Amino acid sequence: MRVELSLPDDVYHRAQRLAQVSHRGITDVLVDTLSLSLPLIESTEGDTPLSALSDAEISTLTHLQLEPRDDQRLSVLLDEQQAGELTDQQRAELWTLMQRYQVGLLRKAQALQEAVRRGLRKPLSA
Repeated sequence: MRVELSLPDDVYHRAQRLAQVSHRGITDVLVDTLSLSLPLIESTEGDTPLSALSDAEISTLTHLQLEPRDDQRLSVLLDEQQAGELTDQQRAELWTLMQRYQVGLLRKAQALQEAVRRGLRKPLSA
């Protein structure tokens, strides 16, 4: 698929420099960068409408959390970011973990809403 992008000058120049030092085309560098940066979301995990899931599956989703290893790594990276000590590679890793966290949090919130709708749990009080 072909997509046209407008990049900020600094982003373009960094990609161009990486392409030069790695003896690759800038298109390849940008494709690889996007592929590594965008979270891989399991198609079966987020595509099934919650209304099609069993009560047990909904209940399980209401307790969804990051894997312990990812959660620990996210904490370390956030601490390093706060201290201003992140490398570019760590910044990309942090971004990926944050995306994974946000996708999971959204799915969990949707599952909680569905659980309340089905009467599996009481609404959270304000």
